[in-house]
Amino acid sequence: MNYPTSAGEVLATTPKIRVFLVEDSKVIRQRLLSLLDGLPGVEIVGDSDTAADAIREITALLPDIVVLDIKLKSGSGIEVLRTIKQGQAPMTVIMLTNYATDEYRKKCLEAGADYFLDKTNEFERLFPIMRQFRRK
Repeated sequence: MNYPTSAGEVLATTPKIRVFLVEDSKVIRQRLLSLLDGLPGVEIVGDSDTAADAIREITALLPDIVVLDIKLKSGSGIEVLRTIKQGQAPMTVIMLTNYATDEYRKKCLEAGADYFLDKTNEFERLFPIMRQFRRK
C-alpha cells in the first residue's frame, strides 16, 4: 500500500472543494473569483450572473459550495436557492449579499441557506467558512 510521504503529498491527494459563484456585479464576481481561486484546496467550477444560467450550471456541475447573491441580473438568488436545495445532491449554500435585512435573512434560511453573510460587514467570514468546510 502506498502512503503519502509528506504534508505536500497529503494536500495533493485531498479532493478539492468545488465552488460555484453567483454574483451580478462583474467587479465583485471577478474579485471573489480571484480570492477564492487563491485558497488552497478550492476549485472554482463556474460562475454566473443570472438565475437561469446559475440553476442550469449548478444542476449540471453539482458543486460542493455555492456562493450566492440575492439580487441578480435576471431572477432572484432566492429562486436559485430554492431550486438547488430541492435537488438530490447535498451542497452548502452561502448567501453573500448587500441586502442583509432580517426579512431576507429569514427567507434565505427558510429556503435552505446554510450561511447568510452581509457583503459590507461579514465578507471576511467567507474564507474561514471555506477552510472549515475543507476540514469536514
